[in-house]
Amino acid sequence: MGRPQIDKLLSKFDSKYTLVIASAKRARQINDYFNAIKRHDMIRVRPPQIDAISGKPLSIAFQEIIEERVTYERVVEGIK
Repeated sequence: MGRPQIDKLLSKFDSKYTLVIASAKRARQINDYFNAIKRHDMIRVRPPQIDAISGKPLSIAFQEIIEERVTYERVVEGIK
């Protein structure tokens, strides 16, 4: 992944840590989807939202983020 791709990804999030968490979570969802297909299970996970060039879940997640096919919502809990 080249520098321009990283710049595009970072521009979608407020910090690099948010990018890491969001992309890792989506990659796990994509991996679960692929595993469910192999086992012929009921699929309860959202399938990849792009025509993937790569078969790697993290690369697919990054591409979905760049193309704005997935979003994230920051949950802020109140301090007591």
